[in-house]
Parts: sequence; C-alpha cells; structure tokens
Amino acid sequence: MAWKASSSQASVGGLGSGALSHVFIQYPPLRCNIPGSRGFYYDDGNKLLISPTSDQIFSWKTAPFSPLAAPITDSITEGPIFSVRFSLDEKIIAVQRSNISIQFWHRETGETFTHRCKSESESILGFFWTDCPSCDIVIVKTSGLDLFAYDSASKSLILVETKKLAVSWYVYTHESRLILLASGMQCKTFHGFQLSSGGIIRLPKFEMVMAKPEANSKPVLASEDVYIVTVYGRIYCLQVDRVAMVLHSYRFYRDAIIQQGSLPIYSSKVAVSVVDNVLLVHQVDAKVVILYDIFADSRAPISAPLPVLLRGFQRSDISNSRPSTKESESSEASDSNDNEAIIYGADWTFLVPDLICDVANKLLWKIHLDLEAISASSSEVPSVLEFLQRRKLEASKAKQLCLAIMQTMILERRPITMVAKAMDVLVTSYSLSLKTGSYFKGIQTERTPSSVPNVSGPGQATDVFTSRTDGKSVQHEPATGVNSVSFSRPSTYSSSETEDNCIFEPSKISSNDTQFVGGKVDASAESSTTDNPLNASVSEQQESQLTSPAISPDEMYRSVFAPIEEEMTVEPSYLVAIILEFFRCANLERVKVHPSLFVLTIQLLARSEQYAELSLFIINKVIEPSKEVALQLLESGRQSLQIRKLGSDMLRQLSLNHDYVLLLVQDGYYLEALRYARKHKVTTIRPSLFLEAAFTSNDSQHLAAVLRFFSDFIPGFRSTSDFFTYYNVLNEMSSSVTA
Repeated sequence: MAWKASSSQASVGGLGSGALSHVFIQYPPLRCNIPGSRGFYYDDGNKLLISPTSDQIFSWKTAPFSPLAAPITDSITEGPIFSVRFSLDEKIIAVQRSNISIQFWHRETGETFTHRCKSESESILGFFWTDCPSCDIVIVKTSGLDLFAYDSASKSLILVETKKLAVSWYVYTHESRLILLASGMQCKTFHGFQLSSGGIIRLPKFEMVMAKPEANSKPVLASEDVYIVTVYGRIYCLQVDRVAMVLHSYRFYRDAIIQQGSLPIYSSKVAVSVVDNVLLVHQVDAKVVILYDIFADSRAPISAPLPVLLRGFQRSDISNSRPSTKESESSEASDSNDNEAIIYGADWTFLVPDLICDVANKLLWKIHLDLEAISASSSEVPSVLEFLQRRKLEASKAKQLCLAIMQTMILERRPITMVAKAMDVLVTSYSLSLKTGSYFKGIQTERTPSSVPNVSGPGQATDVFTSRTDGKSVQHEPATGVNSVSFSRPSTYSSSETEDNCIFEPSKISSNDTQFVGGKVDASAESSTTDNPLNASVSEQQESQLTSPAISPDEMYRSVFAPIEEEMTVEPSYLVAIILEFFRCANLERVKVHPSLFVLTIQLLARSEQYAELSLFIINKVIEPSKEVALQLLESGRQSLQIRKLGSDMLRQLSLNHDYVLLLVQDGYYLEALRYARKHKVTTIRPSLFLEAAFTSNDSQHLAAVLRFFSDFIPGFRSTSDFFTYYNVLNEMSSSVTA
C-alpha cells in the first residue's frame, strides 16, 4: 500500500489542529494518584490496575475504560509487596511478600493464610490464577511450576502437580492462558504451557533467534524484549533483537513454534501495543509509532512513523480547570496538567494490548486508532477498504468511512475498473459476514478460550513502578482477539466465527515448510501447519459493542447510489455502469441485491430512453423480478408499451394476482380482469372498482355483466349497498336507452 502521512481530522485541542498522527490517546486519563502508593501492578486476569499502600490495596477496573472510574479499596496488613493478583472470582487477594512467600486474604471474611516455599534454594518469580480444571493458582519458581488447588474449607493450597524446569524469567497472559518460561545462559530457550479450561497443553521447547554482536560476546535476552500478542485470533510472540535491530515474530502451534519473519526497528527502546488487531511498534527513543496490519500481504507499515497524539487536552483551560484562591495553588495545578500532556515520557510503561501507564504522574491512558487519518493516508482505495473492513472496535466509524470513500470515488468519476475493485472488497466482506453470522450480531458475547489462545507479556501482576528485572517482568495483556483466520479461501478478512477457537489434531510440522510473506504465513506454505494452530479467544475486554463494518446492498443503495442519483451530479450512463458492476460482484458472492437498486437502474435507463437495453436486462434477468421492479416498469412504460408489457408480464409471472387484476381494471380491461380473477380465485378486489369502471365506460351491457358476475360468485352480494347503487344506475341507463 502506498501510505503517506496525513493529518488527523479530529480536534486536538491546544496541541495544534495540524498535528500529524494515526494513533491517539484521549484526554482526560484515568488518574490513580493515591498518597503513599508503592507502585502499580496490572492484573490482566481481572483487567485491574492495582496500587497498594502500606496497609491498603486500591484497584481500578480498566475494561470498559473510563477516566472517571473510582477505585475499590481493600485493607491488608503491612509488609513488603512484590506482586498483587485477585482470584478470578475476585473473592481472594494474593500478595507476594517475598521471594519465598505469598499471603492470601479472603475479601469477605478477612481470613488470611500464607504459603511458603518448602526449599530455601527456590525463589518465587511470580504467580497467576487460572480456570484450569485441575488447579486454581500457579506459582512460578526458579525450579519450575507448582500447580495448586485452593481449598476453601481448610483455607490452604493443595499441591496438584509440579513441573520441574530451570526458569530465569517468564511471561504469561490470562487471555491466552499460556506461559513461556525462559532459561539458559542467554535466556533464549523457552518452554511453554497452556493452562485453560480445556486442560494443560505442553508446547515444544524452542529457541529464539539472537544476532551475535562480536566474537566472544553473548547477549542475554531480557524479559522486556519479549511481547506476546493476539492478532486476528492468532498467537504471536514478538522478540526484540537489539543487535540486528529487528523485531522477530513467532507463531504458536500445538506441536511447533514457527518463526514468521521480522520487522525492522529504529530505536534502542521498543514497546508493542495492539489496537483492534493492528500492531503498533513504538519507537520510544524517536517518540514515534509504526503501524502494521500483519493480516495484509505486505510487511510494509500501513502508516508513516508518527507520534502518538494527545487529543482533547486544552492548555487554555488549565488555570480554569482547578479553581484556586492562591497563585501558588494555581501554578501547581498548571504544572500538574502540563505533566499530563507529556508524550512518551521516561516513565511510560506499555501494557499490551492498548494501555499506557504513566508511573511518574500516576496516570493510565488508553490507545486509540484514528481510522479517518489512516484511511486518508493511502491512495490505494481497495487496500484502504480492506483495512477498514477488518476493524471491529469502531465498526460503525469504519462502515461510514467505507461508504464515504465509495461515494467520493463515484462522484469523482474514477475509472469503472477501479470502482469495481472497491465494490468487490465490500461485497466480499458482506458475504463473509453473512456466512459467519457476524453481520447480525449487535453485541458479541464474551467467550472464554477452550484452546491455546494468544500469548502476551509476562507472567505475574505487572509491576510498572520499577524497571523489569529477571523474575519480575512486566506483564503484557493480550491483544484484542478477532479469532482465527481461515485459509480455505483467498480472503482479506478475518473469519472470527469460522474456527471458533478450536484446537486441531497434531500434525508434523517443519520450519522449512512455512514461508513468511508480508507479515503472515503464505496460504500455500501454511497448509501444513494450520492443522493445529494455537488460536486466541475472542477478547475478554468487551469495551464496546462489537458490530460488523460490513455493508449490505441496502446500505449501499441508501448511502451511496440514491444520494448520488438525487443530486444528479453523475451522468446516468456512468452510474448505470457502476451499478451493473455492483450486480456482478453481488452475483459472484451470491448476495441478494435490494429491489430498490433494481428500481433505480430502471429509472436511470428510462431517463436516458435506453429501452432496448432495459428490455435485455429484464429478459436476461440482470434486473431480478420483484413487485417493486414490475411496478417501476409499469411507471417507466408510459413512454414505451414494450416496457409496460414487461411490467405486466412480471406481475403475472410472480403470481401477484391482486396487482395484476388492478392493473387490468386501471387500463380499462375490467372484463378481462373479471375472467382472470375468477380463474385465479382473486377475492381481495373490491367489487366497487369493477362496477365503477363499467359505469365509466357508459356501457349498460358491461355494467350488467359485472353485476351478474358478482351476484353469482359472491354470496350475499345482492344485499350490499354496491349492488343496490349500481342496480339502480343500470335501470336508469336502460330507461334512458329505451326513451
């Protein structure tokens, strides 16, 4: 895609409306300024940002994200704090007190107990709660994993299983239920386990790639260099290689881990975010972010390197935002707000998928995509539409942008082939959404993973107050999942409902069988590996109503074709050619076209007096038969008897007997209408219509025939007011004739 820098169209407040950005954070942030705070921890299992003091724990819900969220407070005993996590039902708080002990509090009863390592030679690196059937909590130690079940009766942990491994540090995410354990002199050897509701799966041992800087020099892989993210439901591990200045990508399968290529980096400090399945690689030193859509066929970024934009911050309002009676207080408030406007601060910690914790200023930001700016940054319209059709979090905005792009292309009279390619993208996306059912889902319900989902940051509550060290790695929450992508057909969209988090039977996989093409595994090369991918579940953070950005033919008519036709800004022949291309696309995908679009086509052809072409379209069923089409043919056929006859024939062919009889009566063929009504048993026509038509003809014999027909075929007709009225009229007509 030929991407270029573009300016965000949204207001950016006091930072200047001309700022360039495709990614923004929205002011105000969630403020977490607690006196006596000992730092911040992120519990991705419950989507909680936690800030403990000496004797209390403050926690904020981050999903759905709200800058006005109030903290929940729990009391604990004083002591050192290494890590904090709530149980998945949020009834128990676990606090790591040292490298050998974890203390547990029951939030309702206040009861507490402490679990300690049996051997002093072991150190606790962290822990996490799980929904695995066999255990409730996993404690990660330098000697491996201890899996425990929580016994509520005895208020203690019961050892279920131990997995002996040498561990230097680890990463874990609750969404993926997958833990990676680093070991070896360079910490580049990994063992993986998934502990989900479906049981425990052990992944093959693998090593990450690290370039050698110099002879006799062996760099050590640090925990902050490993990010595991969910993109389109697939599990990826992203590894920073500071020597080669690349970001390696790995895809997880049940029986293999396949390297998927690499992305260049331009900063010694790199962070990763995922927003709506778009990979954001923050070049922290350069204070810019590069966007990648790894579903596309190219590893080229989808945007130029641009900074994150702070949207909604008004410097002019700082002094008024916090009224004060003293100048010193006003100055302090102003300084505080100025600190909130710092982008890529030294104390920013990125929490995967889309959160930023500003530790110094005690703020939490949520990252957003500017879809409008991104769509304006490329001249390749089909690629832009494909990108927008893959967006889920802001599906409504993506849909409106797609409609606006299509309308603009037609108004600018772009080449028909170019418009056809764009429409093909939209029709294909709509067809896929119908097959998967996503188009009809106003809100997608939350689902927990039943298979190995995606992996992302480290394996304990994230300590974002101190820098990460071995055994205390910052945990990255997994990215928003859109589920697995099916490679059974060439498509540019994710089919989130097709694989539905299933794990396939194992198959033999060779790393040589897979070729990385532009950020994804080539469909032909991956055919041998897609038998057992580790897929992610639908994201658990349902922060918005997840609707489909797919555009139905009805929406295309109402929002694109009809407005253009009303404005009369495009020649009818050009618009007809575009509509015919839309028919072609819909026919290929077997999508039903809304009758209003066929009606519009008839109107345009009739306006240009292209009756011969219109006849061919009707006969060859390019314009599909329907009541609306038939009535429009009758209307347009006022200037062409052939077209009008096509309309009447269509009514009869569609067995629209009521409408056909009415047409015959309106055209004066009321006797033929009576015969047709009797033959096809049409009983919905009011007799007064026929009687009035016969009376208007001033033919007493016809009126008498109509009266006799209804008297014979409608029981009780002789006692109705219509009979007496027109019987008297008939007598008067007969008398005048006799006279």
